[in-house]
Amino acid sequence: MRRTLVWCVVALLSLMVGAQAQDKMGGGTEQAVAALEQKWIDASKASNPDMLAPLLADKFVNTDSSGKVTGKAETLASVKAAKWEKNEISNVKITVFGKTAIATGDWVGKGTDDKGKPVDARERWTDTWIEMSGGKWQCVASHGSAIKM
Repeated sequence: MRRTLVWCVVALLSLMVGAQAQDKMGGGTEQAVAALEQKWIDASKASNPDMLAPLLADKFVNTDSSGKVTGKAETLASVKAAKWEKNEISNVKITVFGKTAIATGDWVGKGTDDKGKPVDARERWTDTWIEMSGGKWQCVASHGSAIKM
């Protein structure tokens, strides 16, 4: 009886340690991807494509709220040309599925786009991040939808 009780306690402790390690791993990934989202917005605010480039996969695809589809090079050129008075994300949520993370949130922007056109917008966005070889996370796809007020 005593031996069985000891084994049950050992098994329970092992399960608890494993669950805590899993929580820390998942939470760490969620925090890391959220930090990358903030770095992206910081790069946009600074009109700094060099800061953004390492976050985007070579085959990155962006679909903006107008339905226009662009790749990495066009996205970086747009970041360089746009000028923002306000460029903020909020309500960021990250869901991890193994080596894939889906990030969603709200974006508010006011300024001028890459063509010099005034922008005053609110959008919902979804970004898909993949953990690449070497453990580096990169965004492979982004989509934005206008929020009607």
